[in-house]
Amino acid sequence: MQIRTYLTNDFQAIADIYNEAIAFGGVTMDHHAYASDEIAAIVKKFNHRETILVAQKEERVIGWGIIKRYSDRPGYYLCCETSIYFSLASTGKGYGNTLQNALLEKVKAFGYHHVVAKILVTNPQSLKFHQRFGFEIVGIQKEIGYYRGQWLDVAIMQLIFPEITP
Repeated sequence: MQIRTYLTNDFQAIADIYNEAIAFGGVTMDHHAYASDEIAAIVKKFNHRETILVAQKEERVIGWGIIKRYSDRPGYYLCCETSIYFSLASTGKGYGNTLQNALLEKVKAFGYHHVVAKILVTNPQSLKFHQRFGFEIVGIQKEIGYYRGQWLDVAIMQLIFPEITP
């Protein structure tokens, strides 16, 4: 498996993987399927410290991870948010570890001190996955989302790189 920065011709694969997560449920509160041009619009708004990394196996994108600024307010410039998604057929095979390691290395290269991950409490696999990389749960937002007829709680997880300072 290869990890690399996205290319514009990856946008459809990124959308397809995300759409599969939306349809499966329990990992995002997004309601509508994304088209490749919507992924392109997200990327177009990136600043120089935001990106998408893709996991590619045998010329096929099987997963992706995003680094995006936590807020555009200047005081948050050392904080970012990350997310990772894999095709359902590619989960549970250890690929996530490789992508997460690459994503966190890129986070450090971008000079972020604080990383946030927001994870549905109903997704314990993702919570455990992030904890293996040093993320800790710092709070639960109760009933923050309403999706598919039920209230959902979100765990706020953080990872701090103390060696990265302003």
